Amino acid sequence: MSTLSTHVLDAVRGVPAAGVTVTLYQHARQLDSGETDADGRIQALGDALEPGTYRLVFDTGAYFARSEVETFYPEVVVAFVVTEERHYHVPLLLSPFAFSTYRGS
Repeated sequence: MSTLSTHVLDAVRGVPAAGVTVTLYQHARQLDSGETDADGRIQALGDALEPGTYRLVFDTGAYFARSEVETFYPEVVVAFVVTEERHYHVPLLLSPFAFSTYRGS
């Protein structure tokens, strides 16, 4: 079975994005939820993941609202596919008006 972690970086401030709620879904079913730690990380989301399509939903609106920063994206949704047994890492680089992600290691 596969495992999953994530890391959120605030690209404007140049620091880890602590306190971002991240929810894992498979189709419409919520599997797990967590909040990024002081280093912007969630070490494990979900139990062992089987092959399939998943979504991570990052609550970016609440993160920016705490700092009274206006944002265009109240949430960021990243869909990805688990195809083989391995560890999957999904990083998010975040700013109030842009974001990017990639398949991490």
